Amino acid sequence: MRLHRPVLLCLAAALLSTFVTSYPHMWTKLILTHHWPATFCSVEHCHANISYWALHGLWPDKGVDCNVSWHFNSSLIEDLLSDMEKSWPDLRSPTSQKFWKYEWIKHGTCAAQAASLNSQHKYFSKALELYHKADLDGVLKKFDIRPSQKYYSFLQIERVLENFYGTKPKIQCVHPKNADFQVLGQIEICFNPDFTLLDCERQKTVEPLSRGERSQLLSAGTTSEFSVCDHDVPVGSPAGVCRDGFRSGERWTVYYTHTHTRTHTHTQPFRLFVAAALIEIT
Repeated sequence: MRLHRPVLLCLAAALLSTFVTSYPHMWTKLILTHHWPATFCSVEHCHANISYWALHGLWPDKGVDCNVSWHFNSSLIEDLLSDMEKSWPDLRSPTSQKFWKYEWIKHGTCAAQAASLNSQHKYFSKALELYHKADLDGVLKKFDIRPSQKYYSFLQIERVLENFYGTKPKIQCVHPKNADFQVLGQIEICFNPDFTLLDCERQKTVEPLSRGERSQLLSAGTTSEFSVCDHDVPVGSPAGVCRDGFRSGERWTVYYTHTHTRTHTHTQPFRLFVAAALIEIT
């Protein structure tokens, strides 16, 4: 059967639309993701100097890049920008527009399947609302989980969050090579589609990496990955780090207090970095 040109054009347009807009099954969970800047900036080149838990994103559990033709437009969220600059900064750049654009295209266009999030303003304003209501930074400080001169047990952190929120969050760490500690880096708090709290691991339990699995990741050069914290390994929370490089031979500066800094040649991954939070060197 020979197809006429108009029919072929219609078929081509239909096929193209499947690539531009690709909606999976409706998501069932929203993940409000926070990251601790000092840990993030130990494995990334950062611009920001922030000492509170910052918003990383609001992610539906299904789908990414659901509508890449739905372009980010900051003029639609002008009333939110001052709050976003503080609460949702791009830690790697002095401006955050590209970061917000990335979050919108990758996650926001999928979250927009829900009527409650079906515009850029609804998506970003809801993310900010949930971030402020959760007040993770305030909760951790209230229960004295903060950069300090001691390690915390994973269970101590988990119990504080579970008791306060009434649900199980997902707590992620960076696992330094050949170290007997881990570094607190990212915490996810999860919500149902109606924005009520939900256990992050209700549907699927994610086991912490074994020491062997971590060794394999580290030998492959993936030291910067966040993964579920090991329940049996002490947790450090760094006070701050200004990172010029984090590979052998490169130079980096650790902030021990607000008034004491010292520059080191990196020889032991993370060892001195975590010391920034746990001891003062003069």
